Amino acid sequence: MKFSLGLAALSGLAAAAPMELVERQTGSTANELSGPCRAVTFIFARGSTETGNLGTIIGPQVSNGLKARYGNNNVATQGVNYAALLTTNFIPNGGDPQGISDMKNQLTTAASKCPNTKIVAGGYSQGAAVTHQAIETLSASVRNRILGVVTFGDTQNLQDGGRIPNYPPANTRIFCALGDPVCVGTLIINGAHLSYTTDAGPA
Repeated sequence: MKFSLGLAALSGLAAAAPMELVERQTGSTANELSGPCRAVTFIFARGSTETGNLGTIIGPQVSNGLKARYGNNNVATQGVNYAALLTTNFIPNGGDPQGISDMKNQLTTAASKCPNTKIVAGGYSQGAAVTHQAIETLSASVRNRILGVVTFGDTQNLQDGGRIPNYPPANTRIFCALGDPVCVGTLIINGAHLSYTTDAGPA
């Protein structure tokens, strides 16, 4: 399946984005949804025990890639606020209810506050499970506003058959590193599960 967060619907925006002299880098925390509406809104859920609300392994890197492509001032990045504890991986569906609720609220806010923004979303590890649960239980009107979803080290990859229920597979990309046990239904963490930083470009 060919899919990228660099969606065709955003290609004109990329061409029009002005060159910026200093590229701002996204840190482990981002709360830009509270600011002005921007052409693209990126909402991301970090993995278990990661710092901030974006984490460090892949969330900031995907944000930086979007901003490099479309322009810093054209992308609003928002992290999902939840505890990201190890223990919540073991509840049904593998996602913290607080994170699911917050991500749904963030997506709903983006859709209602910014009717013209292009919404993209994603998650890593437990954050991928949060993303599955948030998107599949959204109202259809909000879910239809999401142009693309990307997950990394997806703890629900096997359980949900390599897709997000109630969301188009063509608009979904799930990155599973070779040798990552999490992607085949276990919660064993190894080096492969921590290797997704280099996938920001392909995403």
